[in-house]
Amino acid sequence: MAVLLAYFSVVLIWATTPLAIQWSSDSLSFMAAAVTRMLIALAIALSFFAIVRQSFAVFWQHRLIYFAASIGIFPNMPVVYWAAQFIPSGLVAVIFALLPFVTGVMTLLLLKKNPFSLKKVLALLLALTGLVIIFFHQLHFDFRSVYGISGILLSCVLFSFSSVWVKKLTEQHALSVDAFHQATGSLLFALPGLLLSWWVMDGEIPQAISIKSAGSVVYLAIVGSLIGSALFFYILQRLSASAVSLITLMTPVLAILIGKNLADEELSSHTLFGVALVLVALLFYSSWSFAGIASWCSQKLLSGLQSHAIDDDKNAESAIQEARDDMIRYK
Repeated sequence: MAVLLAYFSVVLIWATTPLAIQWSSDSLSFMAAAVTRMLIALAIALSFFAIVRQSFAVFWQHRLIYFAASIGIFPNMPVVYWAAQFIPSGLVAVIFALLPFVTGVMTLLLLKKNPFSLKKVLALLLALTGLVIIFFHQLHFDFRSVYGISGILLSCVLFSFSSVWVKKLTEQHALSVDAFHQATGSLLFALPGLLLSWWVMDGEIPQAISIKSAGSVVYLAIVGSLIGSALFFYILQRLSASAVSLITLMTPVLAILIGKNLADEELSSHTLFGVALVLVALLFYSSWSFAGIASWCSQKLLSGLQSHAIDDDKNAESAIQEARDDMIRYK
């Protein structure tokens, strides 16, 4: 029961993150909201290091890896916060669902490894078709949405570049850096860029912060960045790879529903059609099939979730390992 609760908590946290990002800018500039979130998360992480009396020298020892990981925070997070102002939060989650495709392209370019089978190439083309439908309809509906869609796509590129570069460095140097050190180190290396950007683009300490902004920032820092990560690694150790991979399919759907009910966000039928194409493409890109989903829903949801650790085929294990690496840097 605890694993099932953790599983759906991760889905809920990931689905609410885009809307929380938008709400955090209610009375704060997007830069102030992003910097404040990261400062709170870093303060909690460093406090933990101080309590357990761990040396900070490790952050300099593996500085190149932490610098590579920090790209997933700066300039990535300011781009996300800026872009989220222009499109619905549900659409932000859908475009982020394209991340596995972008990571595959980066793997091909940086690691010289081809992760694409014929099935995955067809899935990529289907996802691009859905994205084009979303892009052109949103452009017709609101020209400013081009900024939001372009910004989130740029964020996917930055985040994927950071993830693949870190993977390349760890393989070259035969290093293994634990999740908490990597998350804290990336925050430390991203902090100067975040503060400098805030000073150049904003530079003003807000005189009044709304409850909506304050609550969203604290939620993102503690629940989104810390609790979400802990729960993700908890279920990763206890569930099958296929079960965990379903999170990337459930999150965008739930994010759209949350945005509609909590923020009165509306998506047209054309946009929803494009969203459906992206989700179907993601399904084909993953190790799941429609028969697999039906089987999992009927047999695994209640009793099978706790029966096995990650034991699926090599491709599924590889996909979940990439998701784990991404989670370390993104959250």
